[in-house]
Amino acid sequence: MLWVKAFHIVFVASWFAGLFYLPRIFVNLAMVPPESVAERQRLLVMSRKLLRFTTLLSVPALALGLWLWLGYGIGRGPGNGWMHAKLLVVALVIGYHHSCARVLRRFEAGENRRGHVWYRWFNEAPVLMLVAAVVLVVVKPF
Repeated sequence: MLWVKAFHIVFVASWFAGLFYLPRIFVNLAMVPPESVAERQRLLVMSRKLLRFTTLLSVPALALGLWLWLGYGIGRGPGNGWMHAKLLVVALVIGYHHSCARVLRRFEAGENRRGHVWYRWFNEAPVLMLVAAVVLVVVKPF
């Protein structure tokens, strides 16, 4: 089980690295002047590739997490409220990942209506979710 846990951590860290960087590209896309077609296209290609890679990393992260959850039986019985909270955080991360895909589709269609400041704030969400997940798993506050 330690191998499963180790690879789960590696894939989660890699998934989050993509979720940290992808919205940063959105910040840059929101700042591209309309006449800079080549710059916009380059950033869109980077975004598409990063989203695809990040999605591929999320699959083993989630599968290994499920394996650990079922294998250890964590979250069952009293004193395991932290696991339910962590599963909520995981659901939020999955939702955030899907919202990044929607944002990218809007940029590709030329339908972005938000400015770079909004995307700077949007970029902070995965940091908060990672902190919450780590605190819940390590501290087990409830």
